[in-house]
Amino acid sequence: MRLLTTLCFVVMAGAFALPAAADIAAGKAKANAVCAVCHGAQGIATLPNAPNLAGQPQIYLVEQLKNYRSGKRTHEVMAVIAKPLSDQEIDDLSAWYASLRMELSAGQ
Repeated sequence: MRLLTTLCFVVMAGAFALPAAADIAAGKAKANAVCAVCHGAQGIATLPNAPNLAGQPQIYLVEQLKNYRSGKRTHEVMAVIAKPLSDQEIDDLSAWYASLRMELSAGQ
């Protein structure tokens, strides 16, 4: 029974693991070339209908980019942007945006 429980834990942990070999510098370069127009150079959106990506969890960003790429999630622009992305590019972009930290302050 203990072996079965351990095996289940290992399988589940692998299912939710973050990408291991993401390259933040490559993600930053790709983001500046492709994503910055709408999402800003530092992940703070420049368009009112584009989300801020800075500080978003890496696992969330990976999932959403893969959903855009597969068509599971639809958006006219993001479908075109995500379609040619490799898994490595998605991991790199997600690592870059997740590495950015946002600081919030109360408005006066």
